[in-house]
Amino acid sequence: MSAIVVVGAGRMGRGIAQVFAYAGQDITILDIKDRPLDDLPGLFDAGRTEISESLSFMAQAGVFDATLIPNILARVRFAGREDAAKVLGQAELVFEGVPERQDAKEEAFAFICTHLPDDAIIASTTSTMLSDMLAKFVTHPERFLNAHWLNPAYLVPLVEVSPAAETSEKVVEKVMDLLNEVGKVPVRCKASPGYIIPRLQTVLINEAVRIVEENVASVEDVDKAVRYGLGLRFATMGPIEFIDWGGLDILYYASRYMTEATGSDRFQAPDSVAEKMQAGDIGMSSGKGYYDFSKIDVEAYKRDMLARFVDQVRNLGLLKPPAA
Repeated sequence: MSAIVVVGAGRMGRGIAQVFAYAGQDITILDIKDRPLDDLPGLFDAGRTEISESLSFMAQAGVFDATLIPNILARVRFAGREDAAKVLGQAELVFEGVPERQDAKEEAFAFICTHLPDDAIIASTTSTMLSDMLAKFVTHPERFLNAHWLNPAYLVPLVEVSPAAETSEKVVEKVMDLLNEVGKVPVRCKASPGYIIPRLQTVLINEAVRIVEENVASVEDVDKAVRYGLGLRFATMGPIEFIDWGGLDILYYASRYMTEATGSDRFQAPDSVAEKMQAGDIGMSSGKGYYDFSKIDVEAYKRDMLARFVDQVRNLGLLKPPAA
């Protein structure tokens, strides 16, 4: 796309702009807040500084040559409300990144749609609101969806793409393709509270706090356990992959024990776990679980998985050589 705009000059807008500029795409950060014109130079300078510092950090980490930073920064333009009609009038894709308040979103979409061409795509970046609800504030809702970026947007590969009920399939494909092109890893999910990551994250974090409250472990040891155990494991394979790798029967019996031992149904396994147990579909060892292993080279899959795990441990400097 030749004209991409992110509405909102805050942290998310700056992060998204950096991603596209880094990938060679010109992008405009548009601030539509009704503010004194004298405030804009300071706001834009702060945006340039933040993007420049993030790029410098990446260069210092050996990701790319620092001499490229001026060229990347040159692809990021800034504009205020007085230039909105021109900027939005030429846009093909707009990312909305205003504060997480319904009134702010509704006001922003009304303003955007006043100036935007009817065939331009609109993507919210909300981390809490559902696309079905926000689509009501947009003209031609078939061109609207949510693209939930995780902070820091320039660093975290994942983007959760959540279309509304009226969203055109072509719009979803265009946004997913574009995200892939700029180096992101888009996943698709329905308009459901928590999407994928916030929903999983909420359960994990709450359980971590309960462990501390119950004096099972210290704050430091809980965090260490996740960083060097759970985090490493799930950076190598997804949680459903992990079920099939170890065996669904382990989850089945562990869930029953935890439910009985704690007296809490929050550890109860979903219905599909019992159904697969009854069918004998317990994962990789049986040839089928949540994934179908009959169509892949299982041994090659195992080697690849373990190689990724080794890389994770090596990158942390924790893969020590054997004793002499």
